[in-house]
Amino acid sequence: MSGTLVSSEIAEPYAQALMSLAQQNDLADQFGDTFRALESLFAESEEFRDFIANPVIDPEAKKSVLKRVMGDDANSYLVNFMMLLVDKRRIMFLETIGQQYLELLRKLNQVVLAEVTSAKELEDEQKQRIVEKVKGMTDANDVELKTSIDPSLIGGVIIKVGSKVIDASLRGQLRRISVSLKS
Repeated sequence: MSGTLVSSEIAEPYAQALMSLAQQNDLADQFGDTFRALESLFAESEEFRDFIANPVIDPEAKKSVLKRVMGDDANSYLVNFMMLLVDKRRIMFLETIGQQYLELLRKLNQVVLAEVTSAKELEDEQKQRIVEKVKGMTDANDVELKTSIDPSLIGGVIIKVGSKVIDASLRGQLRRISVSLKS
C-alpha cells in the first residue's frame, strides 16, 4: 500500500506537467487515447510491464522498445516525455503516471469513471442504461465505463463511482438476506 502511495506522489507532478503541456497544445484528448492504449498494453502484457519496471535493463533498450510501441506517428511531445522518464529513471512509474493523467483528463472534461463488475459480459443496451444512471447520480457530462467480469456475482452488477458502491448483484442480495435472517 505504501509503495502505491509513493508512486502516486512521484507520478502526480509528471502527470500534471504533461497535462499542462497537452492543454497548451490542444493535445489533451490525444494523449488520453495514447494512455488508454498503454493501459490496455500493461493489462495484457505482464512481460511489457516487467520490462518497463526493471531497473537493470539498459535505458537505450527501453527507449527503443517504447519508440516501437508508440509507433512512427506518435506525438513527439509524448515520445520526448517518455524518453525523459527513462533518462530520469522514472519510467517504472509510467503506468501510474498514465492513470493520474487520465484522472486529470476526466476532471477537465467533467467525466466520471464507473467501474462495473458483472457476472457476464454486458450488452451495449445494459452499458448505456448504466451510463445514464451514473450521469443522473453524478451530474457529469459523460461516463467512462471500466468493465470486468466476476462469475461469482451469480447475476447483476456492482457499480463503483468514486467512493460510492452500488451492489445490485445476486451475491450481494443473498448476503443481505443472510444477514437479516441472522438478526
